[in-house]
Amino acid sequence: MKPEPTLGLHIIRVEGPDDNSWTQLSSCCSSGGAAKIRRWKHRWTQVENAIEIASSPTADRNLKSQALEFISQLPSEPESQRICLSLFMREPRCSEVVRHTALDVLDNLVGSGRLDISTLAIIRENLMTYARSTYSNAASSQTTVDSPNLQNKLAQTFTFLFVTLYPSEWLSFFGDILALTASSGAGSKDHAPGVVFLLRVLIQIHDEIADVFLSRTPEERKKGNGLKDLIRERDAKTIAASWQEILLEWKGKDSKIIELCLATVGRWVSWIDISLIITETLRDQLLELVISSSPNANGPVAVRETALTTLTEILRKKMNPDYKLELIEFLKIRDVVAHLVSSPALADLRTTSQYDTDLAESVGQLVNHSLSDIVRALESAEDQSLIMMQAVSQLKGFLPLVLRFFSDEYDEICSTVIPCLSDLLTLFRKKEKSNAMIHEQSVAMLAPILDAIIMKMRYDETSSWGNEDAQTDEAEFQDLRKRLHVLQQTIAAVDQSLYQDKLSAVVITTFENFQRDASRVDWRDLDLAMHEMFLFGEQGLKNGGLYNKTKPTTSAAERLISMMFKLVETDVASSLHPAVQLLYMEICVRYYHFFDANPQFISAALERFIQIVHHDHVKVRTRSWYLFHRFVKHVRQHLGDIAQTVIQALSDLLPIKAEIPDEVSDNSDMSSNEDQQSPSARFDSQLYLYEAIGCICSARGVLVENQVVYIRTVIGPLFADFEVHLGPAKNGDELAVMQVHHLIMALGTLARGFSDWTPASTSPAATPPANEVSEEFSRCSEAILLALESVSVSTEVIRHAARFAFSRLVGVLGSRILPQLPRWIEGLLSPTSSKDEMALFMRLLDQVVYGFKTEIYDILNTLLTPLLQRVFSGIAEPATGTDDEIQLAELKREYLSFLLVILNNSLEAVLVSEANQAGFANVISTIEHLAKDASDFPTAKLAFTVLCRMVMTWGGPDIQIGSPQPTLPGFDRFMMERFSPLCWSLPSQPNFDPKDAQGKQAM
Repeated sequence: MKPEPTLGLHIIRVEGPDDNSWTQLSSCCSSGGAAKIRRWKHRWTQVENAIEIASSPTADRNLKSQALEFISQLPSEPESQRICLSLFMREPRCSEVVRHTALDVLDNLVGSGRLDISTLAIIRENLMTYARSTYSNAASSQTTVDSPNLQNKLAQTFTFLFVTLYPSEWLSFFGDILALTASSGAGSKDHAPGVVFLLRVLIQIHDEIADVFLSRTPEERKKGNGLKDLIRERDAKTIAASWQEILLEWKGKDSKIIELCLATVGRWVSWIDISLIITETLRDQLLELVISSSPNANGPVAVRETALTTLTEILRKKMNPDYKLELIEFLKIRDVVAHLVSSPALADLRTTSQYDTDLAESVGQLVNHSLSDIVRALESAEDQSLIMMQAVSQLKGFLPLVLRFFSDEYDEICSTVIPCLSDLLTLFRKKEKSNAMIHEQSVAMLAPILDAIIMKMRYDETSSWGNEDAQTDEAEFQDLRKRLHVLQQTIAAVDQSLYQDKLSAVVITTFENFQRDASRVDWRDLDLAMHEMFLFGEQGLKNGGLYNKTKPTTSAAERLISMMFKLVETDVASSLHPAVQLLYMEICVRYYHFFDANPQFISAALERFIQIVHHDHVKVRTRSWYLFHRFVKHVRQHLGDIAQTVIQALSDLLPIKAEIPDEVSDNSDMSSNEDQQSPSARFDSQLYLYEAIGCICSARGVLVENQVVYIRTVIGPLFADFEVHLGPAKNGDELAVMQVHHLIMALGTLARGFSDWTPASTSPAATPPANEVSEEFSRCSEAILLALESVSVSTEVIRHAARFAFSRLVGVLGSRILPQLPRWIEGLLSPTSSKDEMALFMRLLDQVVYGFKTEIYDILNTLLTPLLQRVFSGIAEPATGTDDEIQLAELKREYLSFLLVILNNSLEAVLVSEANQAGFANVISTIEHLAKDASDFPTAKLAFTVLCRMVMTWGGPDIQIGSPQPTLPGFDRFMMERFSPLCWSLPSQPNFDPKDAQGKQAM
């Protein structure tokens, strides 16, 4: 016999119920004598104590663990349903946690299907007896109604019984629950506890069988649909009638019951016949609750909000578009919204702190759903049809209401109607040309909609740009602007002329007002005009630029050119507001074609740029340095005459001052503003100035001797700084090491800005710098190599900067860098270099070999063996973690790619030269090993590619004519003996998966 669960000596003894209390559950007790009664009492007490212990925050941990284990096994006990039913119904009542847990076990048993019909009937009868004695009018005056939490739990238990018994066993389910709502002898729903319990049960039933947000199995969906069909057939009419009776009975008496009833209607309306709910009686009750609720009392206001939500849920019910139009008309949605819009809460108090934003948001959602339904009706209706005319009429009535909420100062309220406006504008775009009535409406409506969008793009009067405390608000507003921009683009697709006229007028008018009296123009208006001008580029730059030769490419480009003339002529950048100054730079960078065609404005623009890059606001400063670099790069060919002036003006921004990175600044949770203020972010932005100066120094028209002077002017202070900090860096001074790192990065960035030329480039536009210039950058290379060779501590930091500089110095040094290559390899591939560092440098060497393939043989022949030895040692090191495994795989692929570059550029002789022949066997062995690695198919595939290239290079011709000899004597026999078996080695590996797509590619 299975032993009973027990808590052993830890059971807490409590006084049990008297014997009379057991007679209340006689229907669920079986005869068996006093011994059985005593045993059951013991089990009852045992379960109660276990629940109390499990829920006690002060109970011993081990004891609580035993109690939880005991409770978890309870549903599997043969008499658990009787024990739990007893604990729930016992008088005097158990604690709430015990009763709640008892119902939870019952829910588990009923929902699992383990109980037979007779047992379910007993549970049903006892729970209905309890409900009548607690929630009906027959309840004793001394009976205490359960707490809301316990009521919901009991309603859930009734729901599980409903799901199981309603189809065939408990046909009177709703009738039995409805009977709890009426006083004795009365037919109205006037008994509050019963009404509340009824509504809780109805809500639970909906959530169990019809809530679309819950994931269900196909079997559960099928069962739920069957139950919904039965409800529609049997009881839907009665239930719907009860809602009307409850609203009529409790209006003005109990707002909580009204809210609960409205919430129930809002749930059930999605799946029962709409005609049962939307009667004139219920409509009038609903509209009265929406309109007549006082905004000064908490209760009625909550009722109004719930009533609005219910109206919205009714409108969301799926039905044919023509029926939905009738529903909108029947519910008088427009009249209701118009009344609420003119109410004090939304009209008189709109500009005060007492403005009811929650109400406005609810009404906005109602308007959004109404207009979306009207748009769907317009989409499906035929031109000039009755439905079309009805939909157009409603559209005219709703558009002013939509624009009222769209133009609301609060972005949350504006956002409620953006979806329906998007639907409407999309309809205009699709049907405007094919439907006369829709075309007529688009002509009339697009202008006010576009006006509202433009005004909503403006910062409101309470906003403050760049305030650290308003970062979240700023981000939300910029997100709203992106959504508004989508609406504007849709309007442009419908009526391009309207779009261009409106935006041009806004921009030109604002600039002219600024020109007349700058002090009277709000920065928000300037920001709006310039933001719209920036967005206008999507129209003006459609064909790739503003000009075709000397003519505007499109009408939009012509408008944009006019705006640019007005921008520079009115000197908008003289505004002191940082938002305006940044937008000025953004616009100049985006429309740099204008300055190419009108170079006379470049000097004035650069003068403003130089003023802005000295701004003391961190957001402006860091962004403006980047924009200055972008602008200079675009117009560098026109800067010959002013290069020296610009460089002198920037000289005070060039000194580098390294800081030790703060660990907190590397936290991924920090704000974007904090990120901009971090030392690393500031230095990264400062590097753009060095690149910009490189562009200016190399501008067309700057004489070579002047280029040399400018370079020396910039690198001279950097070299002096090198001398100061190199000694402390050798001794391990962390700040000095970081300073040397920054200096190396600055030299490399200056080189990148100076030359766009790359070795082996065939572009006539990119030419190598003059020898005198290369000589100056050769000094930079020497300084970097000196630092790389001298600093033995924190070398990873220095190697990172040196690798960065090396890749950029190649373009200005050309073949001058080749004699230094052994020193670069020695410094960048030190014994302490990580696999990731090796892989990155191997990638750089690929570019060098390709760029100087006709000049690099002798140097490559000298350094190849020591280079490959370093790589082999890196590959041989075991991986110690996921990141290490990724870096190892990357190093293997870069090694194979390096061999391919050598073979593809006719440098294969270096692999088997006298200096490197001894290491050739190791090269072949590593390739063979990597080709057989079934754990890394991409590397194996690349290894086979290298082998194929070797065969093509050294194996002789594919077609035998006469007695040909292989290019490398003996290689034909060698490849047959060594390479041929490799084709079978990979698929024969135990971990080879023939279904793997990458494995198939390797094969």
